[in-house]
Amino acid sequence: MDNLQRQYLEAMGIQMWESRDGSAPTSPPEVVAEPAISEPVVRVAPVQAGKTEPLHLDTSSETQPKSAPGQAPELVPEQRLAQEDDVALLDWNALQSRVSTCALCDELVANRSQTVFGVGDPAADWMVIGEAPGTEEDQQGEPFVGPAGQLLNNMLLAMGLKREQTFLANILKCRLPDKRDPKQQEAANCRTFLERQIALVKPKIILLLGKVAAQNILSSDQTIGHMRGEVYYYGDEKIPIIVTYHPAYLLRAPKEKRKAWDDLKLAMSVYSRQAGA
Repeated sequence: MDNLQRQYLEAMGIQMWESRDGSAPTSPPEVVAEPAISEPVVRVAPVQAGKTEPLHLDTSSETQPKSAPGQAPELVPEQRLAQEDDVALLDWNALQSRVSTCALCDELVANRSQTVFGVGDPAADWMVIGEAPGTEEDQQGEPFVGPAGQLLNNMLLAMGLKREQTFLANILKCRLPDKRDPKQQEAANCRTFLERQIALVKPKIILLLGKVAAQNILSSDQTIGHMRGEVYYYGDEKIPIIVTYHPAYLLRAPKEKRKAWDDLKLAMSVYSRQAGA
């Protein structure tokens, strides 16, 4: 580990210690607040059998309630298939234009200043996906800005990556009111946009930040503590997926930063194998 990487780890709030003889840095003793995966374990865990493809939530009439006032409108299967087929043909400019004019979710449209499409290298090896834009992201039109964005930048730099070398996106392209979680139908309405972004980027690895991103993409209701430490795969391309905490959560729970660093080390290990394959 070089001095620059050590500085970025310290900026994340992870202090590295060196022995008196100047040998390699080691981690300081730490009391773990709750039982969790203490070391990253590579366990191949495909998307659960019986589920639809990642991001494809069950929106059949048998399982979805009718939309109530203020909820996102529900598309019938024929409408959804037509939308998916249409979006799947869009290039970057057409996709961004489509996102900017999307009006599927009345409450989100009324709440947003603008949509937040995503930012970064459109051919990046690393794709980072979070939940939804916050207030600052809504104002600036870019994901992961403000304190959480700065922490994410430091996390990436600790891995040897610059922000502009990745592609950053969210499950939703619109700000959520009252900092609530996305409704299932809102995530379903937005899913085709993210799927098309993944198809266009063709990343070698996907890093999911936070519970909402992980549960939506992996079609899971497990806690993030249970999803961490495993390698999942996305789509027919079998793109590796690693789950970790959202930077905004790490700002509120700094003791979890070391666990996040374990996740990032796992991601780097998986990526190295992918790149060398």
